[in-house]
Amino acid sequence: MSQPQSPAGTWHRPMVARLASEKHRAATALELFFDLCFVAAVAQAAGAFEHELAEGRVGHGILGYAMVFFAIWWAWMNFTWFASAYDTDDVPYRLLTLVQIAGALVLAAGAAEALQHEDFTVITWGYVVMRLAMVTQWLRAARSDPEHRGCCMRYAVGILVVQIGWVARLALPDDWGLPLFAVLVVAELAVPVWAESAGNTTWHPHHIAERYGLFTLIVLGETITAATVAVRTALDDETALGDIATLVVGGLLTVFALWWLYFAQNAPRRLTNLRSAILWGYGHYAVFASAAAVGAGLALGVARTTGHGHLSDHAAAAAFTVPVAVFITLVWVLHHRGAEIRSRNDLIHPTAVVAVLAMTFTPSPVLATGVIAAALVAATLVVSARARGGADLSED
Repeated sequence: MSQPQSPAGTWHRPMVARLASEKHRAATALELFFDLCFVAAVAQAAGAFEHELAEGRVGHGILGYAMVFFAIWWAWMNFTWFASAYDTDDVPYRLLTLVQIAGALVLAAGAAEALQHEDFTVITWGYVVMRLAMVTQWLRAARSDPEHRGCCMRYAVGILVVQIGWVARLALPDDWGLPLFAVLVVAELAVPVWAESAGNTTWHPHHIAERYGLFTLIVLGETITAATVAVRTALDDETALGDIATLVVGGLLTVFALWWLYFAQNAPRRLTNLRSAILWGYGHYAVFASAAAVGAGLALGVARTTGHGHLSDHAAAAAFTVPVAVFITLVWVLHHRGAEIRSRNDLIHPTAVVAVLAMTFTPSPVLATGVIAAALVAATLVVSARARGGADLSED
């Protein structure tokens, strides 16, 4: 049976499930603080990714970025879904969350070393600290919530076993590193599916949608920060503002459009059952990773304009256009039902994606991408207005 949220500062209270139908459920100050500390990890991963691409190590950079960002995203995601069901806001809960934040900062400190030099020692220990704190939270829930004890124990055991695998991976030969990483990723992804089959936790659809929206703001904000630093560096090198004006305008148009496209969606309607929630939640790995990578791509464009970096113009352009195309595609697919995706009215999204990718080979790819993204927003507004008008007429 769910209990109301405790006053801030309560020493201890039973960790029982919160109601999934709870009214006015919103992110807490602790959750916002948790997200804020993850900015450091996202920034380090994106910065290291940009460095690898600038040095011409494209394949190495993409693989390293995918691996490092998985650790960031998965640790954040697990805390988010747990908090949606079991946030007691008592002292033990707060302390364990602060331990997870400390682990996130350790993870951030090791992100660049892992991505650039394949040394996952620091990032692994930071990740394991976060996950073991999560095990403790699940054990608390198992003790206090008999109705969901089987599910909570499966989470605790599953996470613990996989953490043993992550630590063991550090001691194995380098040749084992990538295959074992893939195995452990599959194991991590399988734990929630296995655990929830024993009885679903009471996550809150609107709360989850808000939390994912907040993390989207974080990664888009990191894109703005990375682009600002790149422009500032270019100006310090006595680059004329006119030389990078198209990059600045196109970058702003793109980020504004990506924000608009994401927050125009009605996310809670997709979170109606466990299967759709898992697909929606897991699919956001590519949404978050691509959003953060847009900033790296924009910074590379500025670097190429000032004569820095080892990438060709087309490769530098692709570093911007491809993440934008991935973001648009995933936001469209994850937030629409199958019938809507197959609708003739919704062909504007795949058309826009193809157009964005084609801009890779134009003289001003960033500006052209920004214009296309802005046009996509305008087109979706028109389609939406027509749909509402048709609905109103049918009701009359």
